[in-house]
Amino acid sequence: MKHKLVIALGATIMLASACHKTEDPTPVTTDFNTMKQQVLEDFTNKVAVPGYKDLADASDNLYSSLQTLNDNPTEDNLAIARTSWKNMRTIWEQCEGFLFGPVEDNDYDPNMDTWPTDYVQMDSLLNSSNNLEVSDIQSATLSLRGYHPIEYIIFGNHGDRKAADITARQKKYMISLATDLKSTCHDLYQSWTADPVNFAKQVMTAGNGSAKYAKKQEAYLAIVESMISICEEVGEGKMKEPFDARDPQLVESPYSGNSLADFKNNLVGLRNVYIGKYKEDGLGINDLVSSKNVALDNKLQTQMTAAINSFDNITVFYEDAIINQRVQAQNTMNALNELKETLEGELKPFIIQYITD
Repeated sequence: MKHKLVIALGATIMLASACHKTEDPTPVTTDFNTMKQQVLEDFTNKVAVPGYKDLADASDNLYSSLQTLNDNPTEDNLAIARTSWKNMRTIWEQCEGFLFGPVEDNDYDPNMDTWPTDYVQMDSLLNSSNNLEVSDIQSATLSLRGYHPIEYIIFGNHGDRKAADITARQKKYMISLATDLKSTCHDLYQSWTADPVNFAKQVMTAGNGSAKYAKKQEAYLAIVESMISICEEVGEGKMKEPFDARDPQLVESPYSGNSLADFKNNLVGLRNVYIGKYKEDGLGINDLVSSKNVALDNKLQTQMTAAINSFDNITVFYEDAIINQRVQAQNTMNALNELKETLEGELKPFIIQYITD
């Protein structure tokens, strides 16, 4: 996600992937050149495209639940809307394990996931004469769009918002936000699956006619760079910035108390990319690595597991952990940094050495 701090403006987990592929079906081939192509196809067809399809579907579900809440503001309907929001966050945060291509090129990421929420400007917007139509939302400051203003409206402070307390203006804003978010998610999915972009095709034909990647190596490096970037974003941005400042207002997803789930799902998404598995098993980068360097594959998978599991040692909301569980938070950041160093210092050189076409 994009982190855009505006000066002077304050503010379960789907562990579907196994740590190792020991339970996965035996790869249909052990030929490295054949695997190079199959891994790109499986990443595309079994990780990226299904993830974005689930995201688009989840955006429909969130919109529907918010519309129901708008029409009938009961506590039950508010609870359903909150669950829909959290379910969508799970999918999106895992998709952040491969933030490259249209999601960045077309600014889909910042348009729906800029943080922290600028609640001062949001309250100002709600108190203004702005019509709060979708077009108004789409021309607003990025921190006033996407997931987090919706989060603020339906959760309040850690879930203290009552359905009956959501005002007519907040409802109008909420529905326009959900409409905009739904449009962005569907556009993102279409950018991978349909012309003129058809980014799935560009990845799968890398080195063989792709308009984006003249070499397979370029596609692989884009994937690995996205893995490095999410490690850096979580460890050095999402966690470290509020940690260093001891400022809860800098924490992502604070209103819902979903911050740690967000962070953890980012790492689950990274691992999904590495092992080529989301809901369905495929060949992954790990199959390429283990065919040449078993020790490196073991090291990477061990570090991924350690980083993911380390979040469980933080037992309070992250905005509280930056004050009261600093040792546990620092240990997680250390685990993320170790993984990032291995990705950058060993996996990336592996790609450069062994995938030259």
